[in-house]
Amino acid sequence: MRSIRGDDGFHAWRNWAGNQTATPQRLARPRSIEDLAATVRAAQADGLRVKPIGSGHSFTSIAVTDGVRLDMSALDRPISIDPDSGLVTVEGGIAIHRLNELLHRYRLAMPNLGDIDRQSLTGALATGTHGTGARHRGLAAAVVGFDLVTAGGELINVDTDTRPELFAAGRVGLGALGVVAQVTLQCVPAFLLHAAEGRMPLDETLDRLDELVDDNDHFEFYWFPHTNCTLTKRNNRVDPDTRPRRLGRIRALLDDEVLSNGAFEAVNRLGAQWPSLVPTINAVSGRALSARDYVDDSFRVFASRRRVRFVEMEYAIPRPAVADAVRAIQQWIDSTGTPVSFPIEVRFAAADDIWLSTAYDRESAYVAVHLYHRVADETYFSAVESIMSEYAGRPHWGKLHGLDATTLRERYPRFDDFRAVRAEVDPSGVFGNDYLDRVLG
Repeated sequence: MRSIRGDDGFHAWRNWAGNQTATPQRLARPRSIEDLAATVRAAQADGLRVKPIGSGHSFTSIAVTDGVRLDMSALDRPISIDPDSGLVTVEGGIAIHRLNELLHRYRLAMPNLGDIDRQSLTGALATGTHGTGARHRGLAAAVVGFDLVTAGGELINVDTDTRPELFAAGRVGLGALGVVAQVTLQCVPAFLLHAAEGRMPLDETLDRLDELVDDNDHFEFYWFPHTNCTLTKRNNRVDPDTRPRRLGRIRALLDDEVLSNGAFEAVNRLGAQWPSLVPTINAVSGRALSARDYVDDSFRVFASRRRVRFVEMEYAIPRPAVADAVRAIQQWIDSTGTPVSFPIEVRFAAADDIWLSTAYDRESAYVAVHLYHRVADETYFSAVESIMSEYAGRPHWGKLHGLDATTLRERYPRFDDFRAVRAEVDPSGVFGNDYLDRVLG
């Protein structure tokens, strides 16, 4: 997330990818929950809409506001940590990478994580960040309670006993219900993961998909368009007495910084300038992949640094449909000749009971497609969205999509229940914006 000085003297906001901007009337950086509640009350009194901002890692306009930009970064403190029960309460603005380090000091961990840890915790929860693993649910499933500042500036405690419907709606709340000031998480004892990464032909990966997904705690793969090459990642929990076997410093620097960031930035710039080179670049990149095998702390395995800027679309579809969906994308790319430089990422998640979770009531596979931020060709995203619609795809709330409330109501059984809860806690739309108007109606 970046702030830039606008011509009118205000600080304009731009997200991480640079594809969303806003110039709010006010900037607020509350340093206490009392400050937060007072800021919301003042905004409502003045007829301004409020939008809390984390790290700006959403690609949609879900965080855009012309009213009050609420910078949550100062509300990042731990409130309570119980190593015995695993219950951890933190303020909502804490970044996930800071949360991971904090939990590690108490020998605790999140049960599952996404592959980026720069987001704020509440931003990741609000948009449905999920990670991967057919027996594991998304981040919001770890939430057992939260404190919410409502449109009237009231602080209310929410859990399954006190406000069960608000709890069911608010764990993935899109920022539409209020500002999550504190979150209580059910964490687990810290654990190590055995990471095994290597190449596999796309045809083999898709043919063996059920085996690969079911036989590993956390499985995902990346397919390089214009090639038959995938990078598979198998992450599995190990016995508690297993010792770490981390990557050497030089190998980690070479893989994660030089190749995955520095060299990848260079080849994407090259592909943006000369699109006809993209198939050759992808073929070289796929062949350059080398196997890795190591054991490390779970949060270090799950997440990696992403310095190459991009925009992203991601859809959740029923797990049995994913092989056909990937083949349909492959057929479209091959038949149109559209150059696609970024690998396509495929992950998995167990079903959950969170109303606007993309995995609500169904085992899900996630297909994520990316465009380098200097590439403006959106026909690729449109084609993928059309393919995902054939499988009743549900879009990640923080990633680009073109769906509106009419279509989304058909894909979420509890959609109208969510809208009813929203009407109760924010009847005047203090936390609304154009994006929420489109997706919620």
